[in-house]
Amino acid sequence: MKTKLITLFLLLNFTAFAQVLRKRTTLLMGSKFEITIVAKDAQTAEKNIDTVISEISRIEFLISDWKPASQISQVNSNAGIKPIEVDREVFELTKRALYLSKITGGAFDISFAAMDRIWKFDGSMTEMPTADAIKKSVEKVGYKNIILDSVNSTIFLKLKGMKIGFGALGEGYAADRCRNMMLKKGIKAGIVNGSGDMSTWGKNPKGNHWTVGITNPFLKDSLYTIVPLKNSAVVTSGSYEKFVVFDGKRYSHIINPVTGYPATGLTSVTIFGPDAELANGLSTSIMVLGKEAGLKFINQFPKFSCIMFGDDGSIYHSDNISDKMIKKWKKEL
Repeated sequence: MKTKLITLFLLLNFTAFAQVLRKRTTLLMGSKFEITIVAKDAQTAEKNIDTVISEISRIEFLISDWKPASQISQVNSNAGIKPIEVDREVFELTKRALYLSKITGGAFDISFAAMDRIWKFDGSMTEMPTADAIKKSVEKVGYKNIILDSVNSTIFLKLKGMKIGFGALGEGYAADRCRNMMLKKGIKAGIVNGSGDMSTWGKNPKGNHWTVGITNPFLKDSLYTIVPLKNSAVVTSGSYEKFVVFDGKRYSHIINPVTGYPATGLTSVTIFGPDAELANGLSTSIMVLGKEAGLKFINQFPKFSCIMFGDDGSIYHSDNISDKMIKKWKKEL
């Protein structure tokens, strides 16, 4: 009788804590979003996936520079004319992006949206653009010409033809916001993955941490390591699929906003940290800064860590990732 009671208790206890996982993929912000929710039942999980999609759509209609009615599009269409009042949420996101632009010396620049697309990475380029064309392509780029008025919550672009855009930074912001929203609603585990900008929380239904595999871009059929994600975000910027080669030199599709030339030296940068928004900005910046300046830069952010692959196949990591940690992670392969 005692054994039966214990068995019944274990069954009831398991049922009380059993969780189901639901996943859905959809197109948002011009990118593929994959939303994973772990909840007490399928209906609750699906309902909260709907909530996440609604929230991302709301953010998209605020900050998308390709939607004419969005607040950012209004800012861009009034460049050189007048300041535009925006919601506080949009203002604060722009303020954070502008700060990142400043601390990277323009390696990240939210006014990159005005850059002329003279570089082609679809196989059609047969020669490099001229130096004059490259210089002209970034004439309207420059975060120092963005004026923020905190009192009136306005954004003003000083030069006619200037534009700001959030690109993947916006996807990271949306992923973080949805994670925080789900936690407030009592959803204890899930993943919001915006085209590779992943924001995770909690554990999978088996009680294990979510994990992500890091691919060596020079050995695409095998993983370099598997990293456990403990309520953290992960973002990768890379040029292993989009690049051109001239005179034996590899040029990334990630353009340096200051010079107009493609980034060189690094093939991919993966950032781990507490939020996807900043992680995205850091990964893009490091691709532009290069190995030495990039490592020096990331080490100023102790809550964030990185693994990077050089164009020559060499592998580097931030000071807070030890060889011992990587060896431990590799055991999971």
